[in-house]
Amino acid sequence: MKRRPFFILLGVLVMVSVTMAACAPAAPALPYEEIAYDEPLVVAADSCDYGGKIKEIRALDELTVQFTMCKPDPAFLAKAAFTPFSIQPREYIEYTGGTGEILEHPIGTGPFMLDEWARGDSVIFKRFDDYWGDKPPFETLVFRWATEGAARLLELQSGTVDQITNLSPDDFATVQGDTDLTFLAVANPNILYLAMTNTFTPFDDVNVRKAIAMGIDRQRIVEHFYPVGSVVPDYFTPCSIPNGCVGEPWYEFDAEAARALLADAGYPDGFETSIFYRDVFRGYLPEPGLVAVEFQTQLRDNLGIEAQVVVMESGEFIDESTQGNLDGFYLLGWGADYPHITNFLDFHFSAANPQYGDVHPEIYEVLEEASQIGDAAQAESLYIQANNAIRDLVPMVPIAHGSSASAALATVENAHFRPFGAPLFGRTDPGKDTFVFMQNAEPISLYCADETDGESLAPCQQVIEPLLGYAIDSGDIEPRLATSCTPNADSTVWTCSLREGVKFHDGSALDANDVVACWAAGIDASNPYHVGNTGAFEYFSYLWDGLMNLEE
Repeated sequence: MKRRPFFILLGVLVMVSVTMAACAPAAPALPYEEIAYDEPLVVAADSCDYGGKIKEIRALDELTVQFTMCKPDPAFLAKAAFTPFSIQPREYIEYTGGTGEILEHPIGTGPFMLDEWARGDSVIFKRFDDYWGDKPPFETLVFRWATEGAARLLELQSGTVDQITNLSPDDFATVQGDTDLTFLAVANPNILYLAMTNTFTPFDDVNVRKAIAMGIDRQRIVEHFYPVGSVVPDYFTPCSIPNGCVGEPWYEFDAEAARALLADAGYPDGFETSIFYRDVFRGYLPEPGLVAVEFQTQLRDNLGIEAQVVVMESGEFIDESTQGNLDGFYLLGWGADYPHITNFLDFHFSAANPQYGDVHPEIYEVLEEASQIGDAAQAESLYIQANNAIRDLVPMVPIAHGSSASAALATVENAHFRPFGAPLFGRTDPGKDTFVFMQNAEPISLYCADETDGESLAPCQQVIEPLLGYAIDSGDIEPRLATSCTPNADSTVWTCSLREGVKFHDGSALDANDVVACWAAGIDASNPYHVGNTGAFEYFSYLWDGLMNLEE
């Protein structure tokens, strides 16, 4: 891949030398100096012909950043509030080269700063006393993890942790009946789906995929493995999201018709394949191993398909599945990151997403047009087309919209779980100096510009901050590092005003060049710091319709 220069300084390439110096006395000693704001940075595409939404990001002055779009994006605010678009110091990105240390040690502006990541055991954070907002009422935040829901609940009941994620369905009543615990219903819209990759035989045949869609008894799965409140989906997107449930509903279960369709496709006796999954509890998949075996049984009994169940390490599974490298079925799902249908459909079915194999213009071209329309009623006809195309082409089978819950000790004040994103623990009070949170699995990395996994995004949200954020109770957009982001008349230019006096954990001051540098590292494929963990920068690619300056 040929790479172009990534920053344009008012038309001139900026190359910044890194020197060794001590940081401010109150901050960790880091081997670089703060770069004073002098000349504004800008990152830009050669033209809008690359197909993406972002044409240019420019620092207008020390505290003002302007995003110029190739096409309107009414969901800009909801996207810009998402964790992967959080801000770290420009100097740190340049010093680390966009990989290495930045994967393990984020430097943000949040209420907590990373103290230690003890691999395999815990991530420990300390309160950041120079935080611009309300400081946490406790000193130390600890993230731990356990795969099994029963193990997490046992730790909570014993008081060794203060809050846990993802209660097992069988434990809902136990927590609700325990006066020492607080039951926290989670209002996050989600979806579990059974996916196939159409570049592998026999999944390259749409009739095979349709047969599978009709041959899975989804109602049985929801009734046996999900808590009360979970539903069998008629659409990929939950109905709480505007335009999520328009168009023709999904196929009804009909094993006889499914076998006939499979026979017509040339597989009267089924075929052999695999079912891949990761053993990580999710609201959309509360019992991964049991559900995988249920699929194995149904595929054999309903369709004659013999499928070997294969459990994978979480990071490897995410990488291989999202790159479209798994030859077989795989169980994956999604919890909403922001309250807009683009978060579900545009991420999963965009032109840039290879996870289902060859992409479908019948889906992504309609989605690209719909994403430019701010009025949900006006966009409805396009989302009907998109949902119908997903139904006709069957890149995956939607299985369940799961009901889920978290739990905390009753002594924790303001215990919560947001509809969009992890809890903001700086706003809770455990009544002691240390708060311990237990999630499902260890983070993959803590450079969340290049991660999609919830166990990575949750700790990142305590350390780094985007321009905007999601409110605890409602999920509404609220200011974070930007006090405002305002559009022009057609939503093609968004101007964000930064908060004054914000400090990073390294002691440097937030300015507009930090914002441009972080976004450039993710959105610009020619940026020398566009490295990360996987290098995919999936949210930058999918949510903004592609990476700029990408050459084959």
